[in-house]
Amino acid sequence: MYNKIQTTKPQQFINITSKVAETVKNSNVRDGIAVIFVPHTTAGVTINENADPDVVRDMISALDKTYPTLGEYSHFEGNSHAHIKASLMG
Repeated sequence: MYNKIQTTKPQQFINITSKVAETVKNSNVRDGIAVIFVPHTTAGVTINENADPDVVRDMISALDKTYPTLGEYSHFEGNSHAHIKASLMG
């Protein structure tokens, strides 16, 4: 099964729990493991709470401070910060 998640910002956390649950429910699979995979090098999947929106703001803030957009990176495309953040997040 395949689901496309559309982002609207350069950095964004999207709760995909209900989409994953719906996909599993609508599949023919009744026993097994659901694998969530992101086929892009500047995106990732992580697990965290969703009750307090400050958690997401804090995570983005911490990542931006540690890996700023205009940091001293060797990668020439200008998105090294995104590659690093995605690798750390999962």
